[in-house]
Amino acid sequence: MAAALKLIEQEGEAHFSTRAVCDIAKVKAPTLYHHFGSADGLLNAAIAEAFEQFLVSKRSAIQSPDPVEALIQGWDNYVGFAAARPRLYAAMMARFLSGADLPAAREGQAMLRHRIAQIEAAGRLAVASEAAAQVIWASVNSAAMLFLSGALQPDIAMGTPDAATVESLRDCAIETICKSKLPE
Repeated sequence: MAAALKLIEQEGEAHFSTRAVCDIAKVKAPTLYHHFGSADGLLNAAIAEAFEQFLVSKRSAIQSPDPVEALIQGWDNYVGFAAARPRLYAAMMARFLSGADLPAAREGQAMLRHRIAQIEAAGRLAVASEAAAQVIWASVNSAAMLFLSGALQPDIAMGTPDAATVESLRDCAIETICKSKLPE
């Protein structure tokens, strides 16, 4: 599993092969097939593990007692993961968007909805909760995409986004969904 994740992070999903994983892991192909059934089985398991690693970082992050600040922290954590591990994040999103059953991805969505519900319970939500979740989901993925395109397509992308651009995306989304100003 660690070898598969390493290969995806270094080369991306397009260059994923059982031969390369076996070389990194120093095992023979029958070992891989015994444990994962196929290259796709290993890739699915690796992506599920990547989502779990992502959630571990989100679960262990210190959360502000202020629900809006907690949402901002979660947003920043998400974008930070994508910026730090762009090839892995791209593979994760490709599997997620193709409809793969990823329990950790469902848990991540539930975490977002929970944070939105906390803002609503505090009387600070300016839009319907589902609309708020969609705005945050769209904005966080837009920021993540800026980092992905900068890292994965440097010749045609607009470069790595500066912090002010990323913060502006985040702050605009937060201001759209919240009644009160951003926390200081």
